[in-house]
Amino acid sequence: MLDALSRLFAKPETMADVHEPKLAVAALLVHLAAVDGSVKGEEREAIKHALMDYFGIEEGDVDRLIAEATRRDAEAVDFYRFTSALTSLPDKEKLQIVRMMWQVVFADKKNHELEDNMVWRIAELIHVSARDRTILRNQMARG
Repeated sequence: MLDALSRLFAKPETMADVHEPKLAVAALLVHLAAVDGSVKGEEREAIKHALMDYFGIEEGDVDRLIAEATRRDAEAVDFYRFTSALTSLPDKEKLQIVRMMWQVVFADKKNHELEDNMVWRIAELIHVSARDRTILRNQMARG
């Protein structure tokens, strides 16, 4: 109860916090890794390396980003707060986000139906076509 009151009176999130693409992508990847009920080491590593490579950030920074993304994901009721930060990105960047999602899905060499469904929903929300999503899935599945 005390935690709930503390959050109520804490400094409110700024729009920059809520709509930060790095944080949004990290939160989606964290959620994706857990959507099938367990987060495997391979998935954790895939998230870490995808974020480091794509955003060009160092290991300590990516660890902090993942920790914050995990916290934000636990507080979220839907994907909107994350996808709204990504819809205005150029198409090339949105394709890269979907590619990262598939990297996480196939990190453990399996494509669980809940993971597949989540990638489909996120791709739709950020306006990546079914064709592009499928092409990326096939590329990542091959290795």
